Amino acid sequence: MSNNKFIAVIGGGSPSVQEIQMAEEVGRELALRHAILICGGLGGVMEAACKGAQAQGGLTIGILPGDNRQAANPYVQIPIATGLGYVRNIAVVKSAQAVIAVGGRYGTLSEISYALSSNIPVIGLKTWSLSRNGKPDSSIILAKNPPEAVTKALDLARA
Repeated sequence: MSNNKFIAVIGGGSPSVQEIQMAEEVGRELALRHAILICGGLGGVMEAACKGAQAQGGLTIGILPGDNRQAANPYVQIPIATGLGYVRNIAVVKSAQAVIAVGGRYGTLSEISYALSSNIPVIGLKTWSLSRNGKPDSSIILAKNPPEAVTKALDLARA
């Protein structure tokens, strides 16, 4: 496991059908490439990514906001209860060497911010775009599809 890369998959709890499909494919691709998937452990994008990873024999870790490990989606193999609420978003991204954002709302945006401020690469699939002083900010590395997102995440994963 020491050579496996830890990749976080982040996104909303109420994603579109397209986002669910993309997240599941991201999970499958991560497992096929022997990466360990980390997420917030709940539903939506997190559950879809874990489902895809587990279908290919991958390892999934869910860092949960509450105290109950049973609150994890059924595809999380290692549930970690934190009791921290949304503050757990920091633990999700800090545990990863790269982050793949699929869609998402403000919780996802907070995770993107934590990752970027920690120099952890963020790959985006149909997610937020940033601007600073009215000028585009290219900190989020865009990907056209799930395989490209996984390739970029693994290539850029920091040691």
